[in-house]
Amino acid sequence: MRPLLIPESITRLNKDKEVLEKEISRIKENFSNLNTGEPLISVIIPAYNEEENLLKTLYSLSLSTTSHAVEVIVVNNNSKDLTGQYALNSGVICIDEKKQGITNARNAGLAVAKGTYILNADADTIYPASWIDDMVAPLIADESVCLTYGKFSFIPIGETSRLVYFFYEYFADLNRKIIQLYKEEALNVYGFNSACRRVQILAVNGFDHPQGNNEDGWLAFKLRGKGFGKLYWVTLDRSIVWTTDRRILLDGGFFVATLDRLHKYLRPSHYKKKK
Repeated sequence: MRPLLIPESITRLNKDKEVLEKEISRIKENFSNLNTGEPLISVIIPAYNEEENLLKTLYSLSLSTTSHAVEVIVVNNNSKDLTGQYALNSGVICIDEKKQGITNARNAGLAVAKGTYILNADADTIYPASWIDDMVAPLIADESVCLTYGKFSFIPIGETSRLVYFFYEYFADLNRKIIQLYKEEALNVYGFNSACRRVQILAVNGFDHPQGNNEDGWLAFKLRGKGFGKLYWVTLDRSIVWTTDRRILLDGGFFVATLDRLHKYLRPSHYKKKK
C-alpha cells in the first residue's frame, strides 16, 4: 500500500542545507562503513547546482542497510554553487564533467565506476535504507534480468498537496502496469531509480540516445534489444524513493504535467514494440 503521508524516516532527512551541514561528518563516517573493499555497486548521481538538495540524498544513501560494498559517485556538471564541495566533504567520489547535460554526466560517472552493478540516482531524491539491496537483488539472482526500476513518490514543494499526489501515484502505478503488459515497458524507467550491470551498459554505448529521447528509457530499450534480458519492476513499498515535484512544476504544474504524461503514454511509442 502506498503511503498517504511522508514517512518519518524521510522527513527527518528532508531538511534545509544549513541543518544538514552539521551532519556532514556523520555522513562521511557512514560512507566509510559502506566503502569496505572493492565495490560491488556503484551509485552514480549527476548534479548541477544541487547544494540545496544534495546533502539530503547523500545522507539517505549513507544510511543504507546493505551488506555489499558500495561506492557513491557524484558527477559535478559545471555547478556554480557548493555542490562539489558538499560531495567531497561527505566522503564520496566527486568528479567534474564539463560537457553539460545529464547524459554526459551519467556517462562520466560510468567511466570511473568500479562496481559490477550501477545504480542510477538523482541529487534531489531521498532513498530509503533498503533501496540499494532491493534494486540489485533481482540482477544478482537472475541473469535474465538486465535492468530493474522502482517506485517513487512525490515530496510537494509547490501548491499541490500530498493527498493529491497519493491518488496520482496509484493511478500512475496502474498506468505502468498497463504499459508493462501491453505497450513498451521501457517507458516506465526513470534515471533516478534504476539499476543494471556495468559491462552491459558499456556494451550498448552507455547512456547515449537519439535526439528527442531520454537516456533512461532508451538505455532499457537498448539493453533488452541487445539480448541481455528482461526488465524487472521492483514494487516493494519499503523501497519507494521520494523525489521533489520540481519537474512537474517546471512542466507547468500538476494538471498540465498530468495531461502531458497522459499524451505521452497514449500516443504511439517512439520505441519499437517489445517482442
